[in-house]
Amino acid sequence: MTPPAASIRERSDVRPDALPIDELLDAGQPVVLRGLVRDWALTQAGRRSAADAMACLRGYYNQRPVQYSYGAPDIAGRVFYSDDYTRINCEVRRGSLDELLDALAAHLDDPRPPTWYMASAPVDALLPGLRDAGDLDFAACGIDAPPRIWIGNRTIASAHYDAMNNIACNAVGRRRFTLFPPEQIANLYPGPLEPTPGGQAVSVVDFAAPDFARHPRFRDALAAAQGAVLEPGDAVFIPNPWWHHVEGLEPFNVLLNYWWSSMPAHVPTPMHALYHALWSIRDRPEREKRAWRAIFDYYVFGPAGQAGAHLPEAARDVLGPLDETRIRQLRAMLINQLNR
Repeated sequence: MTPPAASIRERSDVRPDALPIDELLDAGQPVVLRGLVRDWALTQAGRRSAADAMACLRGYYNQRPVQYSYGAPDIAGRVFYSDDYTRINCEVRRGSLDELLDALAAHLDDPRPPTWYMASAPVDALLPGLRDAGDLDFAACGIDAPPRIWIGNRTIASAHYDAMNNIACNAVGRRRFTLFPPEQIANLYPGPLEPTPGGQAVSVVDFAAPDFARHPRFRDALAAAQGAVLEPGDAVFIPNPWWHHVEGLEPFNVLLNYWWSSMPAHVPTPMHALYHALWSIRDRPEREKRAWRAIFDYYVFGPAGQAGAHLPEAARDVLGPLDETRIRQLRAMLINQLNR
């Protein structure tokens, strides 16, 4: 793949116990946080060897079953769609973390190994105590962001976006991140919304060998891209909903990430609104769609207080601030309407 036009901005002054969350969110730009988790026990074990990193993980594992993906050698680590985009090109297996680590260990020197990939497993449920040997202090920021762990070999998570903010901490191995601003969505050629390789639609462009005849706008996406290789101990902040393409570069890689929303827990993900809009707006005549775009700009995408500013406060209802009580009422009204 052609290297991104720009490098992701870097900082080396951030500590795990002093996360500048407000500063990161206000800037709204990705940042590589060099050395953020270099002192974690898992990071230190991985610097010694893959075997030491695996032993570290086994030491915390509570024997709960895990779910992971397996793909034949010919997918070359790319967990993706089938040729007709109706299925995923690997199978989901259920077993133990020990079995997964044994399989990865058996293929460390294999130039063309099968793909083994455990994605987004909850750390607290699977590896109790691991956080005591290395964690980010989100609690000091008043944020609940329990970490999740990703374990595999040279896997590729095709470009996708998340509805939440993310700090991804590279503990073992190296990873290449290629990021794109949200407005590049059309230039990234998203795949189906269902099924998906990991919960979100991904770009169908093969970043290793882009077909510019088939995906010509991808050149524009590359011109807007930012990239970086994370060494063990580095992290990257990815604001939502930036697109990110992630490649594991070593035979054994481990990443922990922390997702959190910019909104309180009682505010739902915008993905619900997207599906509802596909259902109720997308296929209307263009004249109606233009009118609804103006309505949404007024009520939703304009300043939060705009639509109710000319009304007495007592009359604003959902046009005023949405507290938890009002959101529950709004949710009940929507459920009632949808069930008619």
